[in-house]
Amino acid sequence: MTPLDGCTSVGLREFHSSEVQHDRTDSHGHDSERSALVSLSQEPRGDRHGDGLMARARIGVLVPAGNPTVEPELYRMGPPSVTFHFARLDTGAAEPGATDGMERHTLAYLDSLPAALRSLSAVKPTVVALAHTAVSYLTGFEREPGLLERLNALAGTRAFTAARAVHAALQHLGVRRLALGTPYPEVISSAGRAYWQAAGFEVAVHRQLDGVANIYEETEERAYSLGRAANAPAADAVLISGTGLPTAGIVDRLERELGKPVVTSQSAVLWQALRTAGISDSVRGYGRLLAERG
Repeated sequence: MTPLDGCTSVGLREFHSSEVQHDRTDSHGHDSERSALVSLSQEPRGDRHGDGLMARARIGVLVPAGNPTVEPELYRMGPPSVTFHFARLDTGAAEPGATDGMERHTLAYLDSLPAALRSLSAVKPTVVALAHTAVSYLTGFEREPGLLERLNALAGTRAFTAARAVHAALQHLGVRRLALGTPYPEVISSAGRAYWQAAGFEVAVHRQLDGVANIYEETEERAYSLGRAANAPAADAVLISGTGLPTAGIVDRLERELGKPVVTSQSAVLWQALRTAGISDSVRGYGRLLAERG
């Protein structure tokens, strides 16, 4: 059985840089994902007791089958002694992440929730995150409570969606007017704008990332450009949506340049997971949302 068939449960100290290869680069041309994992492999991330890893929290994460971004970014940002455990959602899409047919495939991910959560429950996660923002957009803000109820029942523990994590993060930061950047095709981007309006935010500006053929092939530099383009003086914060878009290495840079909070799907998922698990560590280097915890 391969990790794609079920749940991937990985202690951070057990990652070895020689076992992973990544070709994604950051906004300065460096191999950000590889360098992050190399750093993690060299630094103890938990306390050992006997042969087991002592974890303060086990964070379960449901990930679209072809998403290569969520795992390395959560490992990169996560505080010591927190472990991440992944289960993949499948739709049988010929090319995961491709914009053609994305609307149909996005909703189909929900059909694989029962099998994925049965596998994930074996590690007894403290909390479970559905790391797929677009599925909430197509579900709609008003109908999402039904999805959350189903997710919590199947998980057998506290669970949330990426979009609800972003919603809680924006409220925490006191945001009312939002600058929104999306990498999706028009149908999902429009649904995203409608979602945030229904959630009570004013969308001051909305920018779509041009020329996206497959979201999983995008770079940090392109995500940075999207954040810059989406910004508006009237906006209280910038939201870069999409867990498939690599953003961990650009949030601090954008916040310094724009002078306002920048929230991404990944940073909000981690923030909400730690909050739900009762962990108040300040996580620096990835934006105000994570740095001002505690």
